[in-house]
Amino acid sequence: MFELLAGVVVLIVVAVLVLRQVNQYEGGVMFTMGKFVGVKAPGWRIVVPIFQQMKKVDMRVKAVDVPEQKAITKDNIAVGVNAVIYYRVIDAAKAILEVENFIYAMSQLAQTTMRNAVGEVELDDLLSQRDKISERISNVVDSASELWGIKVSNVELKDIALPADMERTIAKQAEAEREKRAVIIKAEGEVMAAENMAKAATMLAAAPGALHLRTLQSINDISSDQSNTVVFAVPLEVLRALDVLGKKS
Repeated sequence: MFELLAGVVVLIVVAVLVLRQVNQYEGGVMFTMGKFVGVKAPGWRIVVPIFQQMKKVDMRVKAVDVPEQKAITKDNIAVGVNAVIYYRVIDAAKAILEVENFIYAMSQLAQTTMRNAVGEVELDDLLSQRDKISERISNVVDSASELWGIKVSNVELKDIALPADMERTIAKQAEAEREKRAVIIKAEGEVMAAENMAKAATMLAAAPGALHLRTLQSINDISSDQSNTVVFAVPLEVLRALDVLGKKS
């Protein structure tokens, strides 16, 4: 009985020392006496201590925050830009063999690429074309990290920090632009009103008695309010005609 128990204990100890578990989302990079021998699939794998070593690599998509970087745009404006990069390891062997620390390397590569991309565009383009700049950064980082067995899926610019004086300048520019649009809209409305008034005047002049009827209608509209005092401008010819009629009578 004691021998059986001792045997079970020995088997458990050996299993703990020899067996390694590779999860479904991992790849196990195996080395035998320092030499790469393959990538182990998920499951329990035997790793002989001292002679063998296995490094597990997470194959899931990683979201890495790129800290804020100070950069100068093409038109010499200092800005602070931060981003987030999404990538995943597609070749566990390359991620271990070709680069010392692929997570640190990806962060540094993204920071450098982001500063270079910001320096190639003007501030207006940086603010209005984030998608294009993000795509450009993603393509550069993906191309460089391909040798490390890493695939970049997306890069998103999170925030662009501007100096306080530049924020005030942009706010003034936006206000001036809104005032400009307001003046243009008002002028266009006045032009349309003038065109309609000209058409109405032409129609009234073409129809005999139409202007007189329009005048009577205006008087009727004004007379609804008893507090109004109405002063009419009578043509000089009408006054002379009334004077002549008065003398004859």
